[in-house]
Amino acid sequence: MTTEPGSGTPLLPGVAHPLPDAPEPGGNTLGGGCLTVLALIVEIPVAFLIALSLGMRGWAQSTSQKMESPGHVGPPPMDWVPVLWLGAFTLAVLVVAGLFLRSGHPIAGAVQLLVGAVVLAATIAVGTTEHERAHPAPLPQCPTRAGVPCAPQDPGAPPANDRGSQGHQCRSGGNSDECADSGR
Repeated sequence: MTTEPGSGTPLLPGVAHPLPDAPEPGGNTLGGGCLTVLALIVEIPVAFLIALSLGMRGWAQSTSQKMESPGHVGPPPMDWVPVLWLGAFTLAVLVVAGLFLRSGHPIAGAVQLLVGAVVLAATIAVGTTEHERAHPAPLPQCPTRAGVPCAPQDPGAPPANDRGSQGHQCRSGGNSDECADSGR
């Protein structure tokens, strides 16, 4: 039985032998570098356009909220558009990285994985910010009534401890024993 020169692997009779001068995958660093530069030349303007459009969209929403009807109560709903746009861009970068790695260009694939990690971190940050904006922390508890959340008061409303026409101003909102001019 014959063996392949230099490896000791047995060769089957009648099977074509591999060419000894075949290029090895990943050995072409110039091609990987060119692919990396080409991918970055495409991705940087796309990322800039996404950031510009989302920034303009956020600016337009901030000005439209000022003109919103006075009857609107509560936090705004979660805005999924920035999360979905950045998520799609992240997915595209990671698919390109996978294609580069699969085609035997590890340098270009590694750079794309790093870009994908940065964009994924930005996507998570935007998603977290949007979630916190749409789901604010609960209001603090009132110090005088346990279990009742404090809410911003109407500026024209009298204070909660005002006795009205009697002229008694209570210090803590409690009973008449604590009022300043209750006579006790």
